[in-house]
Amino acid sequence: MIRILKTPQELQSWRQELSETDRNSVGFVPTMGALHAGHASLIELSKAQNRKTVLSIFVNPTQFNDPKDFANYPITWEKDLALAKSFDVDVIFAPTKDLMYPDGYLYKISESALSKELCGLNRPGHFEGMLTVVMKLFQVVQPTRAYFGEKDFQQLSLIQGMVKAFFLPIQVVPVATLRESDGLAMSSRNVHLSANEREKAPLIYHFLKAGPDALTVRKNLEAQGWNVDYVVDRGNRRFVAVHVGSVRLIDNVEI
Repeated sequence: MIRILKTPQELQSWRQELSETDRNSVGFVPTMGALHAGHASLIELSKAQNRKTVLSIFVNPTQFNDPKDFANYPITWEKDLALAKSFDVDVIFAPTKDLMYPDGYLYKISESALSKELCGLNRPGHFEGMLTVVMKLFQVVQPTRAYFGEKDFQQLSLIQGMVKAFFLPIQVVPVATLRESDGLAMSSRNVHLSANEREKAPLIYHFLKAGPDALTVRKNLEAQGWNVDYVVDRGNRRFVAVHVGSVRLIDNVEI
């Protein structure tokens, strides 16, 4: 039976009640809710690799640089609960802002290089808020493994770096981006696309894959009338952030 825990103390108590074997095999899937099949793939892998799985649902206010974006973030608790139950998750951790930030966000985790690039250029404070809440969640859950999708590849890289820098005994497990049948990367924000925008949005993935270089991809995206934050080739990946109407979508592919 799934347990819904609201406070860090409740989760820490649950963890202490586990047998030593279970305590050393806890998978963790941190989310902001509005769950979809991409999240389900993280949960499924956690269930396969661990004896216990914790799913967190917390819309973290400190990683939203735009108050409107925070206000419009989809809340789908009943649907999220049904998905978690269908995968037989052991615990849902659903804290409030006051419980996660008893200090009022005085203490923060910051990174001074990668977090200032790509999405960091257009979303000041985003990665600081993200890293801070992930560190807090890691301290509460103390997972053996934590699962993150590759769609948010910059986020994934920063979390991997934080775990290494602070000697956290956690294995960060990357999970491949899950896509709709037409190629659009699954995202909680996709629900805000109009019917016409949703029809055209798969062009992002198409252009990313087909473009010979970042500049060509950018021109193709802008030709759709979209505002492009960036298209960047870095290492063996191509990254994009584009505004489809009022919805900011990100994606990346191997090149």
